[in-house]
This record gives sequence, C-alpha cells and structure tokens, in this order.
Amino acid sequence: MARFTLNYDLTLLAILLQSSPEGRTEGCKRCPVHPLRKPKRCLQGIGMERAADVSIILTWHKVNDDVQDHGFWAGLPHRVVRWWFTRPYRRAARACPEFDLQVRQGLERLSRLEAERSPRLDEVAHQFASILAAAAPSGTDVARDRILEQLLYHVGRWIYLMDAWDDLEEDEASGRYNPLSARFQGQAREEKEYVNTTCTHSARLAGNAAQLLELGPWNEVLENILCVGLPTVQSAVMDGRWKELKKLHKGRYTHERSV
Repeated sequence: MARFTLNYDLTLLAILLQSSPEGRTEGCKRCPVHPLRKPKRCLQGIGMERAADVSIILTWHKVNDDVQDHGFWAGLPHRVVRWWFTRPYRRAARACPEFDLQVRQGLERLSRLEAERSPRLDEVAHQFASILAAAAPSGTDVARDRILEQLLYHVGRWIYLMDAWDDLEEDEASGRYNPLSARFQGQAREEKEYVNTTCTHSARLAGNAAQLLELGPWNEVLENILCVGLPTVQSAVMDGRWKELKKLHKGRYTHERSV
C-alpha cells in the first residue's frame, strides 16, 4: 500500500536526490501492481530510497493530522489508514530520524499558527516550506545540499500559497482558517495581484536555484516543471480554472500515472 502514496511532488524530489551519481544503480523490477507486465528498467540508489522514506513520513503525518482534526466516529477511517501505514512509517522514521523530527516540529508550529488564525502570511507559509526544505539531504557536498534546500523551500512555499488560494472560497464558506483570508481580513480576492506576484517570485527563486545544479538528462525535465508547469498551474489556480481542469483530465492523468 505504501507504493500508492506516490505523487508528482515526490517524483520531483526523487529526480533531485537521484541526480547525484553517489550510490546510483540501475536494475529491472517488476511492478507489484502490474505483475504480468514485463519488468521495467529503473533507477535505484540512495536518492530513491530517501525520496520513498520522505513520502511515507509525510503521508503518515498527514493522516495523523486528519485523525486529530476529526471526532471519534468521523475519524475512524483515518485511524484505519494510520494503522495501515504505521509499520512503513516506523521503518522510514528509523532511516530518516532528523527529517521525521523536523516534520513533527514543523507541523506542530504550523498547527499552532493555524489554531491562532494567524494573519502573518509569510510566517505560516515559511513553516510549511521549511518542512519540504528539510527533505534536502545533509551530505558531503554542502553547496549542493544548500541549493536543493532553497529549491525545495520555494517550491513548498509556492504549493502552500497556491493551495490556500485554490481553497479560498470553500474555506470562507465553511469558516475554516485560510492564511490569505486571515492576512487580508476577508478581502483576499482584491489582493490577487499581490498573491500572484509573491508566488511568481518563489517559482523564479526555485528556478534560479535549479540553474546551479547539474542534473544531466534531468535538466530539461526540471526546467519544464519549474518554468512551464508551475506558471501554467498558477495561472489556472488564480483564474479559478484549476479544479475544473483536474476533473476534466482526471482520467488521462490516472492513466499516465499507471503507465
């Protein structure tokens, strides 16, 4: 079941971590989900293992947060999912204890700010961005690790703000905390240009950091993600078209992921 936590955010992380030649190997593996298909050639190594550990740790903490946010009966499905992922989570936490601790502490700080309905937009976004930045390894190449940290930080900040804008209408209707609504006292839509500008700034800083990396065959892929993918998604989110686009392309994206 842990394999089903794979998403495009963590695929990006795997590309960044596996781009280092250290500990990288190749092999043929048969997919457990499609056991009758021919084995596929795939990358293996330290980067892939860390990306997998990060994925499980983040998934478990997200599910645990869902358990805390719901009552006993409403939280039962989340408790079942948490129980299912507890064993993989413990293995991942043993492999990446520093990251697990940083995620735990970061989520606690983020939860406190959200419970306070903090209007400090940059501080709230910083806490979320710092969690993703913590996924950068602490290896022997200090300069490279710092570049990865900055890239992941600004991608994380971009994700948080885009998610807040995408959920703005639903959050205001339900009375849930939204950092943009809190920052602009319910007038976030009038500050669309500001939100768009600060998100563009983070996307560009992530792109600038990527320019300092040598990723070999992944250079063009990363450039497409940061310079084409993020601006395209941002435009759709800011214009209110993103949810409809996801519904429209859900079947195609699901098929592409399964392939």
